Amino acid sequence: MSLTQIKLKHRAADRANDGITFRRPTAEDGAAIWRLIAECDPLDENSMYCNLLQCDHFADTCVVAERDGEIVGWVSAYLLPDAPDSVFVWQVAVSPSAQGAGLGKRLLGALLARDACAGVRHLKTTITSDNDASWALFSSLARRSGAKMEREPYYRRDAHFDGEHATEHMVTLRFEERARSAA
Repeated sequence: MSLTQIKLKHRAADRANDGITFRRPTAEDGAAIWRLIAECDPLDENSMYCNLLQCDHFADTCVVAERDGEIVGWVSAYLLPDAPDSVFVWQVAVSPSAQGAGLGKRLLGALLARDACAGVRHLKTTITSDNDASWALFSSLARRSGAKMEREPYYRRDAHFDGEHATEHMVTLRFEERARSAA
């Protein structure tokens, strides 16, 4: 499937009658996002202040999924300062009440469709080896978009986490076209 076809599928999914809308976060969303992440094991919880800053300072590259006024999905991301053609996805969170309907993929599609991501050719994220849901999500996006997916240990348990956290693997999706087309 081409990146353009994926973009069209994302738009069709947006129009589906599931009542979910996608939007930029606002500072007022910080606390609700913090609570959502707490519901989404095994995601690492950040401080509420961190989530507030993401909503405020990185609103152009973060996405909220909302249903009936409730935040049911969240993706936090930012353009890499030294590689503006790369977007780093920090977290994807989907409420247990909205899981199983492809919302994670739709959130990533909404991110890649943003004007801020118009020049993006690479999507990066880190995933621990045991996070099956994240591996499935990013593998599916790579397959669907025809992106090449690479993986290598990045933040290591002993070297970076003092043995307190599993090694995070850097996952890179390399799109043949601009990633915006993958939306």
